[in-house]
Amino acid sequence: MSHLTKSKIKILMVCLGNICRSPTAEVVLRTQIKTAGLADSINVDSAGTSFWHQGQAPDSRSIFAGTTRLYDLTPLRARQVVMADFSEFDHILAMDTQNFNDLQALCPLEYQHKLQLLLDYGNTGWSEVPDPYNGGKDGFELVLDLIESACSDLLTSLINVHKLQRL
Repeated sequence: MSHLTKSKIKILMVCLGNICRSPTAEVVLRTQIKTAGLADSINVDSAGTSFWHQGQAPDSRSIFAGTTRLYDLTPLRARQVVMADFSEFDHILAMDTQNFNDLQALCPLEYQHKLQLLLDYGNTGWSEVPDPYNGGKDGFELVLDLIESACSDLLTSLINVHKLQRL
């Protein structure tokens, strides 16, 4: 893929229910993209591998943790990954191994190369973004720390690979 043949690079962040980690990653990366002046070049969305929370707003604890770092998750609504996502998105980033495996099972062979773990980027010492849903406030802060680091490195990689120009 060349940035000359497509109007935007499309990134999909994926977790289980699309109410904690993946919407957080969507907003963090979108904010970093906007700050870099690349909103016209990269689009970010999020989805879940399950249908459990479809149509719901992000978890209130994710919204609160995001707000303390000036991220607004309130407009987002959960959705489930659909087959069209595999052809539509250029990079599909799972938050953990279980969701990565679930995506691999759904994904047509021709699009498997698009699948990665988000924490393949960043140097956090973690391999997965842990699910904070059943934990306390500290879990949501850790999720933000890991996602901010990974998204920063992801954005640098996208800039280099696609030869994008920051404003």
